[in-house]
Amino acid sequence: MELLGLGLFEIALAVLSFYCIRKLCYDDGLPWNWPLVGMIPWIIRTRIRQDAFDIGAAGLDRVGGTFLLKGLWFANTDMLFTTHPANVRYMLNEKYEIYQKGSEFKVIFDVLGDGIFNVEGHLWRNQRRHAQFLLNHHLFRHYLMKTSKEKIENGLLIIMDHVVNNGHVVDMQDVFQRLSFDTTCIFVTGYDPMCLSTEFPEVPFSKAMDDVEEIIFTRHVIPQSLWKLLRWLNIGFERKMTEAQKTLNQVVSTYISRKRVELRSTEVKSYKNNDESGVDLLTLYLTEEDKSLELENDDKLARDVVLNHMLAGRDTMSSALTWFLWLVITHPEVEAKIREELKANILHDEAQTRRLFSEEELSDVSYLHAALSEALRLYPPVPFQHKEATKADILPTGHHVHPKLRVMVPLYAMGRMVHVWGKDCWEFKPERWISDDGSTKHVPPYKFLSFNAGPRSCLGKNVAYSQLKLVAAALIHNYNFQLVEGHVATPTLSMILYMKHGLKVRVQNRWF
Repeated sequence: MELLGLGLFEIALAVLSFYCIRKLCYDDGLPWNWPLVGMIPWIIRTRIRQDAFDIGAAGLDRVGGTFLLKGLWFANTDMLFTTHPANVRYMLNEKYEIYQKGSEFKVIFDVLGDGIFNVEGHLWRNQRRHAQFLLNHHLFRHYLMKTSKEKIENGLLIIMDHVVNNGHVVDMQDVFQRLSFDTTCIFVTGYDPMCLSTEFPEVPFSKAMDDVEEIIFTRHVIPQSLWKLLRWLNIGFERKMTEAQKTLNQVVSTYISRKRVELRSTEVKSYKNNDESGVDLLTLYLTEEDKSLELENDDKLARDVVLNHMLAGRDTMSSALTWFLWLVITHPEVEAKIREELKANILHDEAQTRRLFSEEELSDVSYLHAALSEALRLYPPVPFQHKEATKADILPTGHHVHPKLRVMVPLYAMGRMVHVWGKDCWEFKPERWISDDGSTKHVPPYKFLSFNAGPRSCLGKNVAYSQLKLVAAALIHNYNFQLVEGHVATPTLSMILYMKHGLKVRVQNRWF
């Protein structure tokens, strides 16, 4: 009887536990607000699921796009999530001075130091003014496009041919990360790390950046006091963060030191007058006549500025290309339309041969542009934005915001809101970006937020589209891609929206 009683007790306990787990949500799918711990149990349960982003998007859509997620009662971890375009425009444009990144943002993103993504006020305005001038500098733009084409021809296509000739399965996410890292290093620092090669060498910088991005995401959902304790004890994921930061600092500092030595031994005027080859971004920063942003003798600021540019180029490009290629592979009708458009835009009679496309040929590819935009809508490289109000306020939707309340704009969910994009919002439809006359349809940035909006809108938007088109055209025109059997495309829970299992494909040449 004792054994029978113990068995019944254990069964009852198991049933009760299962019931409690199932009841982490109300019947409408929204999380319970438990005493003391708030909605943290729901966050933990959701975080381990592969469809965590989709669960959040579906839940937000059911409540009209705005929801207050309650955290630990004693830790000030409440977050207001909103996908309503009126709220986004209000915070990022109309009331920009009120809604800032906040003091906690810089603590969470401490790896970025005093770079443009982390600072506000005078230091931010100064860096943005410099970055805007240098990114539009004719020498830099020339250098960027020249090196991008060279890296595609002498790196990406060689990798693709190697994979084809050997019949290998290749992880295109890894390939895109290597491509974007090499390209970003070249146009930011002038040096090629040669990660995109048939040997697929280990890339410590990329591994460190991946670790940093996942840890930053984790820092958003647990109390600051807890992860700071882990950092002080140098254990857990904070130990990994410390090691990753050391790697990033070492790599960036090496590039900066080499550039300073090079500039001291070379006539600066020769760089400025070199219209044929162009100039990298770091050279322009270090030789700029305007010294209000002094990088020449400030090691830390130089490191922060360079790392912020490398983060912007390496991660957003590779994430965008990965999801775009997967969407094209899984939508053959879109792939066919892109190929027809590319064929129609070829300036010389070479449509049935292997080739790279020129900037001129890609200047009017509205359907490819639409397909890229649609991929960015559904899978934005940076899946959320973080704001804090500096004073009490009320959003256009009537939601009250108090100082220190974190307001999150989940871009992934925003792309899946019926009230924003219509009933077909979960579908991949490039046509939604094309007007009746065939031109690209304008979509306001507070609705399509992949390049931010308001004063902090992305300075490199046009550069990004140019690079994306160069790579996309080269791959889609020259190769056929097939997903490996059983491949599951699911996002990582990280600061950057990568595929958890990579993008494993087989590749075939289209022309020989």
